[in-house]
Amino acid sequence: MGIRSVLSKPLARLVVQQQREWMFRPGEAQQAWLQKLVGEARHTVFGRDHRFKDIRTHHDFRQAVPIRDYEDLKPYIEQILAGGSDVLWKGKPEYFAKTSGTTSGTKYIPITRDSIPNHINSARNAILNYIHETGNGAFLDKKLIFLSGSPELGEKAGIKTGRLSGIVNHHVPAYLRTNQMPSYQTNTIEDWETKLERIIDETIHQPMSLISGIPPWVQMYFDRIQERTGKRIKDVFPDFSLFIYGGVNFEPYRAKLFESIGKPIHSIETYPASEGFLAYQDTQTEEGLLMLLDSGIFFEFVPAEDYFSKNPRRLTIEQVELNKNYAVIINSNAGLWGYSIGDTVKFVSRNPYRLLVTGRIKHFISAFGEHVIGEEVEKALQYAMDRHPETEVVEFTVAPMVAPAEGLPYHEWLVEFATPPASPEAFAQDIDNRLAELNVYYDDLIRGSILRPLKLTSLPRGAFQRYMKAQGKLGGQNKVPRLANDRTLADGLLETAQTV
Repeated sequence: MGIRSVLSKPLARLVVQQQREWMFRPGEAQQAWLQKLVGEARHTVFGRDHRFKDIRTHHDFRQAVPIRDYEDLKPYIEQILAGGSDVLWKGKPEYFAKTSGTTSGTKYIPITRDSIPNHINSARNAILNYIHETGNGAFLDKKLIFLSGSPELGEKAGIKTGRLSGIVNHHVPAYLRTNQMPSYQTNTIEDWETKLERIIDETIHQPMSLISGIPPWVQMYFDRIQERTGKRIKDVFPDFSLFIYGGVNFEPYRAKLFESIGKPIHSIETYPASEGFLAYQDTQTEEGLLMLLDSGIFFEFVPAEDYFSKNPRRLTIEQVELNKNYAVIINSNAGLWGYSIGDTVKFVSRNPYRLLVTGRIKHFISAFGEHVIGEEVEKALQYAMDRHPETEVVEFTVAPMVAPAEGLPYHEWLVEFATPPASPEAFAQDIDNRLAELNVYYDDLIRGSILRPLKLTSLPRGAFQRYMKAQGKLGGQNKVPRLANDRTLADGLLETAQTV
């Protein structure tokens, strides 16, 4: 047993003890953060604009600070980019995390000296919870890989700027740097396919024990290794024992990924975002991710059905109910206030608070009033895959066809299969039936002959990768939207497929 695994166990015990101090008093922890955040930011430009000095309660805060998205926050970001200090938070941000926006172009999300521990310690603590529960720390003594964006950073107004994963790479603890892969030089390669080949060159003969990344890009890594070696991952990396992932629902990828590995291994799900690290899987035995309620963020939750109303309800953690969809609003020591990150979650436990990520508040199909959400299409697909176990899905997305050349409108499911179902017609029917069970509005539209059953369109292998590459979004932290209320993505995929 190596020194890293030995030392990890007392540290894991300490972290879990500290975690228990807040996870069973969530209301107190969150109220303390509200007071601390408002108090420390009262003299900022934002704090003065919103009369932070007069805020005493959550009611006061709701009255003073509206819900906002990046466009609403942008004037303050522009003040920082113009050289301003004490704008959203004390001083200047340490970093800007660059993300892609649909209407805003590139978004610059501030990360401050005070908010860095939220990103770094949360990732560490997810691993330490696993070690404490299982006693397995041996993987720390082998090689670890984090498939991520480039750690090379630029500058905006003297502030270091880059992808979140690249920023975090600079804060990997020193004791892990000696067994972290790939090399810094390889990690800075911008072209994902070139970078992937170099990563394989560096890792294929190494004792890899932990692999982390967004599932579709990890699957691409595995596929390329299998093409080179003709072996399953367990035979290439016999020490591989822990998979860490986040960013997308794992279920559509699970069967294919574990078939590639060739053996069962443990996994840890995380919920990181450029705006903050929100939750992680703290146990291998319970459903859901532990919400991090003592990590520099005061959370609010808007019932999904209220989100687009004029005065949506804004609930604290103690007011949420189980199995209801909420949009997540954060207020943080990064200087984000009333900020909607765009995700929806539902809670599956309140003691402690554990959640599932259910989709994106703006990613839905409601061309006919059906308001189908990401969680529903993922559950419908999983149901069909369970009924057709030979099926393996690489990637998928769903879009409405409002005005077909003939017949009734429909939802089009564009699916790239690794192994197609033996009966595509029965597979599509099972998806449709399950979606109708999950969404009463969709069921009414089908029964009322407003919509016809879905159309399943099988795309050739590599279609999603080629499309993402054409959009400059191949690899790293980029994700394919599960569904959209227009056909921009769908038509782009079909055009890409026709050029093969």
